[in-house]
Amino acid sequence: MTGIGIDPVLVGSAPLHPPEVLAVARGEARVALAEDAIAHLAVVRRHIDKLAHSPEPAYGVSTGFGALALRHIPPDRRADLQRSLIRSHAAGAGAAVEAEVVRAMMLLRLRTLLSGHTGIRPDTVRALAALINSGLVPEVPEFGSLGCSGDLAPLAAVALTLMGEGAVYDPHGRRREAAQALAEAGIAPTIPAEKEGLALTNGTDGMLAMLVLAGADLHRLLDIADLTAAMSVEALLGTDRVFAADLQALRPHPGQARSAARMLAALAGSEIVASHRNPDCPRVQDAYSLRCAPQVHGAARDTLAHADAVAARELSSAIDNPVVLEDGRVESNGNFHGAPVGYVLDFLAIAAADVASMAERRTDRMLDVHRSHGLPAFLAADPGVDSGYMIAQYTQAGVVSELKRLAVPASVDSIPSSAMQEDHVSMGWSAARKLRRAVDGLTTVLAVEMLTAARALDLRTPLRPAPVTGAVRDLLRTRVPGPGPDRHLAPDIAATAELIGGGAVGDAVAPLLESGIAHPTSYDPREQS
Repeated sequence: MTGIGIDPVLVGSAPLHPPEVLAVARGEARVALAEDAIAHLAVVRRHIDKLAHSPEPAYGVSTGFGALALRHIPPDRRADLQRSLIRSHAAGAGAAVEAEVVRAMMLLRLRTLLSGHTGIRPDTVRALAALINSGLVPEVPEFGSLGCSGDLAPLAAVALTLMGEGAVYDPHGRRREAAQALAEAGIAPTIPAEKEGLALTNGTDGMLAMLVLAGADLHRLLDIADLTAAMSVEALLGTDRVFAADLQALRPHPGQARSAARMLAALAGSEIVASHRNPDCPRVQDAYSLRCAPQVHGAARDTLAHADAVAARELSSAIDNPVVLEDGRVESNGNFHGAPVGYVLDFLAIAAADVASMAERRTDRMLDVHRSHGLPAFLAADPGVDSGYMIAQYTQAGVVSELKRLAVPASVDSIPSSAMQEDHVSMGWSAARKLRRAVDGLTTVLAVEMLTAARALDLRTPLRPAPVTGAVRDLLRTRVPGPGPDRHLAPDIAATAELIGGGAVGDAVAPLLESGIAHPTSYDPREQS
């Protein structure tokens, strides 16, 4: 049993919200079913039952699927039709998809089923909710979805589990046969009735699940990128004047304004920045990777805001084919096409790659004696004997190169299927899978920049960093030692990535940052950097 001590998420016909998806996917919250929505399902089901006993063919009820839609199925074979659909569509391959993705996907399908537009039976919905609450996670292979007619193969793997077939992972991560695991959990196998095979499999829930999860991660990572950029600006003796609100207002993108305000607040009170704010400083402008950080981070923030808006609309959607309308009509449609989700998944991979690319350039500047303004080569204790962070930057560069490959859009790569019936597909699932890898890569890149900038700030002693950047450096020092002879760096990178991914860095500086944004430091515009 999962989610002990966590409030259950109530699922009905109303839209879900990202925090609820995260609570079930990552917090292992249980789900509760809205009784009014369950009652409505029984009413809607009557329309499907009527079609099931009609001599007139109805797609998904009394016909085959896809290119086989012209085949009329006799009444005594229609239950077999649904089982065959699930078994044949559970045709994925590759490694198992992460448990958090599968749990989110099941929750999103549950919400659509409860919308009252799929014709599902109440008992089938209860079985899916029981599966979520059991802590069992269906084995969903990574490959198989083209993102049109939704995520058919991944959702079919979940439906197969409801039938007591296939494999699951228990709460301890052990792979089990579904039949035995369901029996131990007290869940009776489901025998799908007319149309239920389609209702369980015909949705974009997998790609949407990954969009919601990646969106939450990217909100955190873009906040971190502002911090690591500010630390690098400080370490490289850059100016904070370019982040002033009056300059940012000349180009009023909301994301840019937000990032600039955060960077300005992060640098407030820095002795290092103050040390070169005088007319004798020979540098007129900083490099683009320092000066233009709010523009790049801000563009990424605005892209993420667009993705959030798409996700919100999808979380309000009821995607199936055919659907049952309020007046009882059962109509075919194309709402299962994943283009809206696929596009923004690709957009986010592009943004992640560019933010990481800029972070790598800042890291490289801190390691190069010709551009670091007095820092030792590669921040090494004894350059030559020690290599410092030389190869950490190689790792960064390798990841950035991979991120650029992951930024190539999947959503333009349609490939025909189902004997040309499904002749244009979204590849949204593929876009989602590569975005998950991009999120991991961006985390690593920012971890290396944070490590490097923290060491550079230490090397600027006796000048003290700003309270915010200093707090990041101090938190890092609880896991990673300061400057000294070379040491095994891979664990340091992993520890830093864990601090970033777990939210500790953001939590440590949030009060200081928000106070600084609310009460920005005033500058004399005649000052020169």
